Amino acid sequence: MATLVSSSSVLFSSPSTTNLVPSNSQLSPSPRLSLSSSSSSSSSSHLSSSLSIASSFLTVPTRCSRRFVAPCSFSVRAGAADKKRVLIVNTNGGGHAVIGFYFAKELLGSGHDVTILTVGDEGSDKMKKPPFNRFSEIVSAGGKTVWGDPAEVGKVVGGAAFDVVLDNNGKDLGTVRPVVDWAKSSGVKHFFFISSAGIYKPTDEPPHVEGDVVKADAGHVGVEKYIAEVFSSWASFRPQYMTGSGNNKDCEEWFFDRIVRDRPVLIPGSGLQLTNISHVRDLSSMLTLAVENPEAASGNIFNCVSDRAVTLDGIAKLCAQAAGRPVNIVHYDPKAVGIDAKKAFPFRNMHFYAEPRAAKDILGWQSTTNLPEDLKERFEEYVAIGRDKKDIKFELDDKIVESLKVPVAA
Repeated sequence: MATLVSSSSVLFSSPSTTNLVPSNSQLSPSPRLSLSSSSSSSSSSHLSSSLSIASSFLTVPTRCSRRFVAPCSFSVRAGAADKKRVLIVNTNGGGHAVIGFYFAKELLGSGHDVTILTVGDEGSDKMKKPPFNRFSEIVSAGGKTVWGDPAEVGKVVGGAAFDVVLDNNGKDLGTVRPVVDWAKSSGVKHFFFISSAGIYKPTDEPPHVEGDVVKADAGHVGVEKYIAEVFSSWASFRPQYMTGSGNNKDCEEWFFDRIVRDRPVLIPGSGLQLTNISHVRDLSSMLTLAVENPEAASGNIFNCVSDRAVTLDGIAKLCAQAAGRPVNIVHYDPKAVGIDAKKAFPFRNMHFYAEPRAAKDILGWQSTTNLPEDLKERFEEYVAIGRDKKDIKFELDDKIVESLKVPVAA
């Protein structure tokens, strides 16, 4: 059978032509959204140690209506009496590490006490990479940074007391259970968990919303279930792909690597598959709202994502726009060329996106992700570290283009 190939050369253009797909955020959330009785709690406030007026958003969710209420123009920052002591158990690798970094900085900026416990050793090579090599920003803002084994969290934090614990490390119950059990025995009031939107079963009715069917054997599912059994006040947050300064997972970079070298950007399938990329500041702001209004957050699942989808072709075009370069997109059938798409491409080769309906409805959260601008930030860092000049091998790409007989710049 002949291999079907489509190719398009696209010069960077305005955001209006980049296949961004807006969510229907003004409509009532889908009936699939499951809310606990705590969702009828009063509107959330943004806290800090001083009294000030800050731009924020307010909702008044009720039992009889889940429609998103128009945002209020201001909120009052509460005083020291509402200050929370927060422990973040942070992973030492993968894309999620940057969540803990941003979350810590946002909490500190809002007047809370923060300790971030990172897995492993402070002197390890991993700590020389982003976001860990920027932890001085946490310390300079008044936070504490410690390293160690989460299974011995009590020893690592030296008996310190906390109001809220966020586990941003474990993917299975064996890893998270020691932290949950310690938190419960130590009098922690609220336990939050960074789960993953990857636990949803594929659906014929995208996007994924809170309450959709999940994979029963997924490790994150077991953790969510256990936390709900142990804590009366808990919440789980399910992120997808993320961007932002300090992120150390190669997603945008994968596209930049090819665009700046005039190589074809090889996308499996049609390129119309939808996904979700959020700026990590959005994820941290959602978490901060939950810390500041735990009664509303309690017992809920939150898709920790932006409120817009983007096509895989759209990502390539936006990266080219950020770099100020043209892009040559080539589509291919992974099976026809004998390639595992998981190894050749940084995103899932399928529709994979969720909407943050619960966060908007319950916490009054608003997304600020703006991919055209956010990718410019990433490209500036890409150039600043000299990756655009780095000698990079493209073995899998070369195998694909050879099979497709696509010309590649010398």
